[in-house]
Amino acid sequence: MDEQMDRKKIRMATRQALEREDRKYWSCATFEEKLRTITYLRECFYGPQATTGRLQRIYTVFKQE
Repeated sequence: MDEQMDRKKIRMATRQALEREDRKYWSCATFEEKLRTITYLRECFYGPQATTGRLQRIYTVFKQE
């Protein structure tokens, strides 16, 4: 680990300011970028089967009275 953190690029912000920046960023993001990010997060949390597998079908039959 020869690299050191560049302390000139550190910035302090409140949670509310960061949330505003996130909302502004995602409101301007393209559909493809949003979909790519959602796919990436699904793979991170649920594994590659979450994006390559098929949806499970569940049939429920209700009897009317």
